[in-house]
Amino acid sequence: MRKMEFCPKCGNLLIVVKKRGKPMLYCRKCNKSYKLKGKVEIAEKVERKEREIIVMEKDEGLKEFPVTDVICPKCGNGKAYWWMQQTRSADEPPTIFYRCTKCGYSWRSYG
Repeated sequence: MRKMEFCPKCGNLLIVVKKRGKPMLYCRKCNKSYKLKGKVEIAEKVERKEREIIVMEKDEGLKEFPVTDVICPKCGNGKAYWWMQQTRSADEPPTIFYRCTKCGYSWRSYG
């Protein structure tokens, strides 16, 4: 199996097109077509990163998190644990998560 073919005239990457019902190699720069020799397979390798999901129980390890002054929307308490996480693309601000120190309610704020 060949990986890529290049135009012998200009060195540009050749693409596979159908001309008159037959697959051919075509140079977009020279506008020249070449016959295919052998079988052609078009494939794309996509690597996927696994995301890590952290699930925390009500009071599991929260004593290690910083506390801030913010009003809980559920019980009105004025203190909450907080942490930041990049939940969207790198050019977006991180998401700030809060968990009430009194009732354990969690909510988020988008940067």
